[in-house]
Amino acid sequence: MKKLLVILLAAAVSATLFVGLTGCAPEKKPVVIGISQIVEHPALDAVRKGFIDYLNENGYKEGENVKYDVNIAQGDMSTAKLIADKLVGMNPNLILTIATPTSQVMVEATTEIPIVFSAVTDPVGAGLVASLEGGGKNVTGTTDLSPVDRQFELIKEVIPEIKNLGFIYNAGEANSLTSLKQAKEEAAKLGFEVVEATASNSGEVLSAAESLVGKVDAIHIPTDNTVVSAFESVTKVCKDNDIPLFAADVDSVPRGAVAAIAIDYYRLGKQTGRMAIEILEGKDPGTMPTESLEDLLLYVNPGAAAEMGIELPKALVDRADKIVE
Repeated sequence: MKKLLVILLAAAVSATLFVGLTGCAPEKKPVVIGISQIVEHPALDAVRKGFIDYLNENGYKEGENVKYDVNIAQGDMSTAKLIADKLVGMNPNLILTIATPTSQVMVEATTEIPIVFSAVTDPVGAGLVASLEGGGKNVTGTTDLSPVDRQFELIKEVIPEIKNLGFIYNAGEANSLTSLKQAKEEAAKLGFEVVEATASNSGEVLSAAESLVGKVDAIHIPTDNTVVSAFESVTKVCKDNDIPLFAADVDSVPRGAVAAIAIDYYRLGKQTGRMAIEILEGKDPGTMPTESLEDLLLYVNPGAAAEMGIELPKALVDRADKIVE
């Protein structure tokens, strides 16, 4: 009987130790993703939302097994550099950079932490990757290179007699310099000229737009983060002076542009999210090509057009993917 009691006690102690040991097993740490975004505006916000939504839909649940550290530089490069230093110090599993300026700063800050960029017009020209086929070491991502040829054909369709097109941009953004070069080339093919106006920060956008009054037949806003963040300033000038306003992103059409043909930034974010998961699951970002979206969307805003003194062609409105009321 005593022998049986000893055996039972020993078994109980062993079971207790086993439960205690298994209870002390470390929980799996959540994936940590740092996000650096140059400024808040609908297109860039859509990228971030698409990215997070895609990860949520594919097993990376925010608040459960993944944590995000979201940082907005508010258009300030010194802040972007501080954010880069902070994220490198955190040593997250992956960093998402949204827009060219923040991507450039982050690539300079680390060659070890995987970086996935998005909403970058010219990744090679910006120095992020050696080629679009790969070779970015710890870097890859998605480009939002605008179909300037299609955008300018759209402007010509709406205003056949156009001679001068205003182009507002921040000369400090590498992506906008790429867009300007394309704009001049495409305008020449279609028989009109590009008239430049620059703004080094969002506070200068209004005066840049006002400087074009009386000089241009329409204004086009590229995917320039500084100008897009102050888009309503341009809208006001255009409405007050009957100058049709066109955009390079569809998210600016509800904000007052008369039309835009461009990529869907939410879908671009989801595509970037897919690439991020591949990296989190072991793929080398340096071997991954830069990706882009081929499908374009056409948004029109007949109400804004009327406020700017024009009527959109019926054929254009009929084929639009979205008519903003």
